[in-house]
Amino acid sequence: MINPDSVGRTFKGVDQVTVTQSDIDAFAAVIGETDTTVAPPTFSIRISLSQYESILTQPEIGVNWSRLVHGDQKFEIFRPVIAGDVFTCSATIESLRVAAGNEIISVRSDLHNGAELVVSAWSTLVVRG
Repeated sequence: MINPDSVGRTFKGVDQVTVTQSDIDAFAAVIGETDTTVAPPTFSIRISLSQYESILTQPEIGVNWSRLVHGDQKFEIFRPVIAGDVFTCSATIESLRVAAGNEIISVRSDLHNGAELVVSAWSTLVVRG
């Protein structure tokens, strides 16, 4: 069960993630994108989801990652992601509700390159009951 006290709180990721050209090339190849001068718009979810796992599975939050399904995604991109960006990620649990025995969490992640906010992404995560 997710701790309802975590709603409205922002949690900092512990890792810095450096984007490499090979990361961008590999992601672009999977989705059929040929221009890899910048990362495809959805590239940031690769970083956010890996950081979510380390953030949201902390005992004080209580997400059971093995029961999680990614439900929806939207992005606000302030500038393209490029090779050499070094990101820190934070996750803000914006809402929590229960439907049909499943916990549905809305999480906003913010990716910062230094002090610059590059991407905000909202995910709907479903923890199956």
